[in-house]
Amino acid sequence: MELVNKERSLVSKVMDGLIAGIVEDRYGAVLPPQDVLSKEFDVSRTVMREALSMLLARHMLDVRPKIGTRIRPMRDWRMIDEDVVSWRFRAKPDKTFLRDVIEFRGLIEPAACGLAATRASAAEIVGIRDAFEALSQTSPGDSGCQAADTLLHTRILAASGNQFFQQMAAIIRGALSLVNPILNERDDGWRNIVQAHGRVVDAIERREAKEAEAAALAMIEYTADELQRALSPEPAVQR
Repeated sequence: MELVNKERSLVSKVMDGLIAGIVEDRYGAVLPPQDVLSKEFDVSRTVMREALSMLLARHMLDVRPKIGTRIRPMRDWRMIDEDVVSWRFRAKPDKTFLRDVIEFRGLIEPAACGLAATRASAAEIVGIRDAFEALSQTSPGDSGCQAADTLLHTRILAASGNQFFQQMAAIIRGALSLVNPILNERDDGWRNIVQAHGRVVDAIERREAKEAEAAALAMIEYTADELQRALSPEPAVQR
């Protein structure tokens, strides 16, 4: 058993190293041969083969005759997999990816908030309120700021009672980790985000499903607008 656990640990370590190389574009479009990678990571070919197979299963790699192991575009990665979500959000974001993240949130979160207002138990609503209070007492520079925001969104998704929405929590967590640092650089960005979350939580507590949906959608639209401003090129200075 100890040997098996050690091998699994090595496979995980190799996977993490391969992902780092992929998202940092160290390998280009095609990975080096397995024997080269095995020497690079100082592991057996068996461990390297297992690590590569795990990435293949997640649609991150593609083996082709006479070409080798090709790295697939990130848009092809199996985003329903929580590990893949985490790895994808480690890569430098581009405008298309940010757009897709916002569109995804706009589809999932308002509906989840509306369902939470209808279905959440009394204990779940207390948990949502507690998470919001913890969030409101943090600031962008605090170490627990991101964790508090993540907890609030996760509890709302759980309270929706929809198992598919609950499975989307990993993507929502990744989205928050991506957009929050950008929003926090905007004037009054954090204060506005906290107030927007408060409106969502208030509506859920009152069991106002439509109001909760509308508040969540408004929050996401605000995020989209702020991201667009943050990523727009600065106007040229007239001389």
